[in-house]
Amino acid sequence: MNIEELRDYCLQKPGATEGFPFGADTLVFKIAEKIFLLTGLQTGDRFNVKCDPEWAVELRERYPEVQPGYHMNKKMWNTVQMNGALTRKQICEMIDHSYNEVVKSLPKKVQAEIAELQAKA
Repeated sequence: MNIEELRDYCLQKPGATEGFPFGADTLVFKIAEKIFLLTGLQTGDRFNVKCDPEWAVELRERYPEVQPGYHMNKKMWNTVQMNGALTRKQICEMIDHSYNEVVKSLPKKVQAEIAELQAKA
């Protein structure tokens, strides 16, 4: 997966938005103003995703391409390298998980609004 494919995949998520709140070099994807993925545009070969703490450790132990989140809370964020070792399916699962983790943390009313968007998609 390359940076363009990553962007397209993230923006397919219902309610997902993109922006540059940390400067022109860091592309950030949010749902309801909460970050679910960010990536540096300088290299474009890795991204950070939110993760259930137990699964985060499991992924790090299983795949050398998954490391504790760079400049993030290392308990709940992973940095994933897109160097060809992980399959597109594996990468998409990590992105989906991050998106769902953020949605779960939102107020019930906002979750319902997102569910409506998902039903329409």
